[in-house]
Amino acid sequence: MTDESLTTVAAPDARGRVAELRAIREEIGRGPSEKATAAQHAKGKLTARERIELLLDEGSFQEVEGLRRHRATGFGLETKRPYTDGVITGWGTVHGRTVFVYAHDFRIFGGALGEAHAQKIHKIMDMAIAAGAPLVSLNDGAGARIQEGVSALAGYGGIFQRNTKASGVIPQISVMLGPCAGGAAYSPALTDFVFMVRETSQMFITGPDVVKAVTGEEITQNGLGGADVHAETSGVAHFAYDDEESCLEEVRFLLSLLPSNNRENPPTTETEDPADRSGDALLDLVPADGNRPYDMRAVIEELVDDGEFLEVHERWATNIICALGRLGGQVVGIVANQPQSLAGVLDIHASEKAARFVQLCDAFNIPIVTLLDVPGFLPGVDQEHGGIIRHGAKLLYAYCNATVPRISVVLRKAYGGAYIVMDSQTIGADLTYAWPTNEIAVMGAEGAANVIFRRQIAAAEDPEATRARLVKEYKTELMHPYYAAERGLVHDVIDPAETRAVLIQSLAMLRTKHADLPSRKHGNPPQ
Repeated sequence: MTDESLTTVAAPDARGRVAELRAIREEIGRGPSEKATAAQHAKGKLTARERIELLLDEGSFQEVEGLRRHRATGFGLETKRPYTDGVITGWGTVHGRTVFVYAHDFRIFGGALGEAHAQKIHKIMDMAIAAGAPLVSLNDGAGARIQEGVSALAGYGGIFQRNTKASGVIPQISVMLGPCAGGAAYSPALTDFVFMVRETSQMFITGPDVVKAVTGEEITQNGLGGADVHAETSGVAHFAYDDEESCLEEVRFLLSLLPSNNRENPPTTETEDPADRSGDALLDLVPADGNRPYDMRAVIEELVDDGEFLEVHERWATNIICALGRLGGQVVGIVANQPQSLAGVLDIHASEKAARFVQLCDAFNIPIVTLLDVPGFLPGVDQEHGGIIRHGAKLLYAYCNATVPRISVVLRKAYGGAYIVMDSQTIGADLTYAWPTNEIAVMGAEGAANVIFRRQIAAAEDPEATRARLVKEYKTELMHPYYAAERGLVHDVIDPAETRAVLIQSLAMLRTKHADLPSRKHGNPPQ
């Protein structure tokens, strides 16, 4: 028998090969077994492919390296070589725009990261950076694959390095859909946004068993690192939802507000909400009495297109609001004090929250609108010993370093250093406006009078009457609504009802703004 005849006999025809390929792809699509899929569903969790289908536009997913299998041996691994190696990678579209994604498949090795698994993630991250498109990770993995030893552990290093390389270049979104411990929790911490699902997702460096062994403390997985803990206490999670479906729908909404990369502007949309719509309701929403609280969310809702916005870190550091919305179809980032919580003061957590949000907006060409009603920084031993100076400086640094269009509006109180830090004109705001109810001053009139006129009040026959008279004089001289405008510290005092129109007109003017920072490798921001 000749070599040619041997070749002819050994090789099936092309249709046979295609049929073989289709069978393999069907096997990959089904996953390891129906039993494994049922177990995943029994935990209230979707499979990796079901999650990808919810995230991406229908039929748009293109898988990369679905045929990949590990080459590790030992501990029985050589007999278990499933396709995908426990992670599904590829790209698709969200609202028609390209998005890259990788999803841990908990049904295979518990989604644990091995060498081949890590290399697949490295490749898709490199592709996302090169293509200039967002990267979404659907996390449901058990950490490093212990059977592969340090080779698996080293895979995390490559992910962390790429997270850092992509930071500020493409949006990175981490969606936590299962327990993620140790190294699996660090990559999400390096990304721009973290989503979590209650009851089914957790993040911690060391689990409850290790905590108990080392400290003696007993705690559940959710109590240690559940969605509510990270959304309310630690600030690790930006968003928390009750189920995977609503979580992934909100990821899609967030992507609609972000540019594909740092070289593009966020997508604009047509809106039927008139740019010159009068906001008469604002006159009633914000009390003129500076001591009366109100909900700043209602103000934002009145200003933005169709009253729709996405609040970031809604339940952490609630004395400040950070949100993405649209004005005249253009995406804006909104930073606003919340008088309903701690009277809207700045403290350590609020400063950190707002600083990172300002940096995010600046990185991705999102104009920043700041709404001020701030009585100052929160006083107290805990705040001072906790480093309020250092943390407050983070917000100051972020604003001073931002080159995107920046507009601030003083609604009511703007006292002391907090006024300067909240994007005042003196630190580079492009336009600053104030309502007629504004009080821009070093401190409140009562405190100022007590300092300036301390001796005069103490020597008076009627100290309380004297104090009241001097407080009124101080307000009249230094705290009237036009004091700052007369000195050029605000560009104009505006009718609250015209705020939306003024903001939209100002943003249109600033759309072509160009600003250069000094030539440097990078700054050294306060930590």
